[in-house]
Amino acid sequence: MRKKKVGAIAIKSFALLVVLGTAYQATAQDTTTPYPKMAPINQYLMTDRDAEIALARSAAPESISRDAEVLVLGRHGFETAVKGKNGFVCIVERSWTSAADPDFSNPKVRTPICWNAAAARSFLLRNIKRTDLILAGRTQAQTDEIIAAAVDKKELPAMEPGAMCYMMSKQGYGGDSVEHWPPHLMFYFSQTDPAIWGAGLPGSPILAFSDTREDVTTFVIAVQRWSDGTEGRLVTKSPVH
Repeated sequence: MRKKKVGAIAIKSFALLVVLGTAYQATAQDTTTPYPKMAPINQYLMTDRDAEIALARSAAPESISRDAEVLVLGRHGFETAVKGKNGFVCIVERSWTSAADPDFSNPKVRTPICWNAAAARSFLLRNIKRTDLILAGRTQAQTDEIIAAAVDKKELPAMEPGAMCYMMSKQGYGGDSVEHWPPHLMFYFSQTDPAIWGAGLPGSPILAFSDTREDVTTFVIAVQRWSDGTEGRLVTKSPVH
């Protein structure tokens, strides 16, 4: 069965690419995982709803996130906490949609992300379905297979033109593999040759990775500043609970 190896490699490669030349080093992973199974649901929830809303909004500049819809994680999946006005949707992702394989079940992971309307109507639906499946007790492998099958059957939509997201928060926690994401943007396409953007070539600021089973290519571009406008130097913060 397929595991999210491509995504995990991209996560590690992106972290190394962006922070190359700084004091930060991505830590090598052990052959075993400290999170062999899902923890109780309470460990994945944030007890302060307002704090989760604020953390979700920190993914994008305030000019965007202040009018965005905000979803928070409940016991049965993501639910609307704030209605939006501009088509953007912000959430705090958990480990099963945002972390490398060793952190797949890590209950400490909190990664703010804000999708534009095109991505909210396409890519976000996959993350919501994945979350529902994981919370219902499906394994990582089972979830991957169900998502891929839903894409094949067009039960989940293809990527809409212009789909993208902001991940520019100083806050949150990416997991033991990459504790904190550098500020960046991501652009989603149905299966596309990364070469059309020059992704991954020497000197190129663009990283790309493709998931052939889910028919999506993601282009990643690092940016200079965090969502609050400060210089985008890498920071390491304690996990958010």
